[in-house]
Amino acid sequence: MTPADFDIAGKGDAVRLRLTGDWTTGGLGRTAGRLESALAGASSIELDISGLGRLDTAGALALVRASRCSLPAEAWATRPEAGRIYAMVQRLGCEGVPPTRRSDPITRSFARIGHGLIDAGQEAMLSLAFLGRLIVAVGVMLRRPGRIRWPAWVSQTERAGLDALPIVVVTNFFIGAVVAFIGADLLTEFGAAVFTVELIAVSVLREFAVVITAVLLAGRSASAFAAEVGSMRMNQEVDAMRVMGVDPFQALVIPRLAALLVMLPLLTFAGMVAGLFGGMVVGWTQLNLGPAFFLDRIAQMPDVTNHLVVGLSKAPVFALVVAAIGCRQGMAVAGDVESLGRRVTAAVVQAIFAIILLDAVFALMFLELNY
Repeated sequence: MTPADFDIAGKGDAVRLRLTGDWTTGGLGRTAGRLESALAGASSIELDISGLGRLDTAGALALVRASRCSLPAEAWATRPEAGRIYAMVQRLGCEGVPPTRRSDPITRSFARIGHGLIDAGQEAMLSLAFLGRLIVAVGVMLRRPGRIRWPAWVSQTERAGLDALPIVVVTNFFIGAVVAFIGADLLTEFGAAVFTVELIAVSVLREFAVVITAVLLAGRSASAFAAEVGSMRMNQEVDAMRVMGVDPFQALVIPRLAALLVMLPLLTFAGMVAGLFGGMVVGWTQLNLGPAFFLDRIAQMPDVTNHLVVGLSKAPVFALVVAAIGCRQGMAVAGDVESLGRRVTAAVVQAIFAIILLDAVFALMFLELNY
């Protein structure tokens, strides 16, 4: 292989370019850069290919770029095969479709908003379709209780409920302790430190226990549901179930939904006890409010039962939302790992957002009911 080279005769706008050697991928080397610098000011180029060896698309591209598509077509008459290669590269490089003009930032911003709205609408429609299929599956299960898969229900109850008990108890303990610290520090300035007990009871029973427990299960169980069901979708196990006559909703969705529906109220109650215990420990150590006084003060609160009922009444709704979102995102997984990761992330984010939104709706509803 002879390395590519060239000679240039003449100066100014009109030059004569003589090519020598093999203008191929292996023979170019740094010749392309030197040629582009040498032809920088030339507008008329006469081409001599008498010394040209082989030519491929890489060499043709170097000539097109260096000459800025100004080499005459008749110069390739003695080498028609090389001329065809050069003409093809010149047509693609110089006569191709011009690059799409990038729109201005304002247009791109509105386009992103529009795409987001379309995606949100499609997501809402798919969620409604999932909800409809879930209602049908629940109706079939109630009509034919013999099809209930009790082993799956028990297994999911243990994994989604009992295994989450330690983290729920510990987290709510520290939440109750933090509320007690804040209340003790704030109410002591007004000489009302004793009302820290009421603050702890109301905040833990009514809001923090159920919300923190639901958020923990959203991060723990909703992601697990989406990953498990999504992996089965990727491995075509869900399709295999349908072929064998097994309803995926009966086998995969309903056991997980029932598990959270049963366990989230129980975990919420455990979180309430842990939160009150954390507040009691802080009140005992910081305010010298003994456990007997703490519990007696809570028992004497006129609305303590209402606060307990409000907190526990939210748990089943949060359980349905967390389980449904996790399973729905798992059912929407495509056949690649990237889709699985996106759906798991979406399951956690949507579940937490739904919990906060529903908690605000509950707060407004109970406020209107004066409960």
